[in-house]
Amino acid sequence: MSVKRKKLILAIALVFAVNILLIALAQSADAAAYKKGSTGPTVTQIQTRLKSWGYYIGSVDGIYGSKTESAVRYFQRTNGLTVDGVAGKQTLAAMGIYEASGSQANEGDVYLLARLISAEARGEPYIGQVAVGAVVINRVEHPSFPNSISGVIYQNGAFSCLYDGQFNQPISDSAYRAAREALNGYDPTGGAIYYFNPATATSAWIWSRPYLMTIGSHRFCA
Repeated sequence: MSVKRKKLILAIALVFAVNILLIALAQSADAAAYKKGSTGPTVTQIQTRLKSWGYYIGSVDGIYGSKTESAVRYFQRTNGLTVDGVAGKQTLAAMGIYEASGSQANEGDVYLLARLISAEARGEPYIGQVAVGAVVINRVEHPSFPNSISGVIYQNGAFSCLYDGQFNQPISDSAYRAAREALNGYDPTGGAIYYFNPATATSAWIWSRPYLMTIGSHRFCA
């Protein structure tokens, strides 16, 4: 076989390999995005969450139809996301739905925790923002609470900001920094799993929790 022919064969093989790689990357990207026509358990999760938050009024059937697309657009518009009706990486993270990729799960945790911190501790000193994030992390590790960031944040009745509109407000830069610090293990509360504002709290039960410390306007408890 001539040298010229060998080079031609190698060039063709290289082009073929590159095409296969591009196809695989495209399929990988598509696997993380759900749009009209998609089906399966993740679509069911999307519908379930959107329905529980009042964005979706259709059937939870695992089929990404026009109503699901409209609900996703509504959710995206409310949460400051790109409004395209596609449940891609950022939209899934905002819903607390994580794909298998570890990097995406990490990004989703930061996003959700920052959104909660911004909603719950807006106006608090920075250490108070980290403290709110630490409470979420402490709950994840506590046997009495869900074992994921999204599970803790979306636990029914856990955080009032999910029901009064604060959760949907823009996220502050300091909240992102505080979320990362909390996720990296910084806990200025010393293990708190509850916090409340003494100026507004009316629940006798929350006042009965063992006191740890006060940071800003929040009282942190075990």
